[in-house]
Amino acid sequence: MEALNARIARLAMALDVDLDDRAAVDALMVKQLTFPGEVERRRASAAGSHDTVTSERRYAHKREELRGLLILRYQMETTSLNNNGFAATRQVMAQAEAHLVRQGFKPGADGLGLNDFFDLG
Repeated sequence: MEALNARIARLAMALDVDLDDRAAVDALMVKQLTFPGEVERRRASAAGSHDTVTSERRYAHKREELRGLLILRYQMETTSLNNNGFAATRQVMAQAEAHLVRQGFKPGADGLGLNDFFDLG
């Protein structure tokens, strides 16, 4: 869980996606980016803008990776809740969050927002 959350946090920072902003996460999860096609790449290369196309492709790949990792984490959380219960799942998630903070990430950089999801009082 720690490695997954660290990768999510790094991708979010690289893409300037605020995972604490519900609207930003919703937009990330819904919006599909298209990859420039072969014809556009050839046209861009001929026009000398290959670097732009390449950076757009990298950006699109990173967005897709971030979306996939968030979906994977949501599935892991759901499975853990079903199999291990609330207390064990919260403990694992809190430990992963604490480890990220010790590595220098700001609290919530991975978008977990433990207080939002697990504060019952």
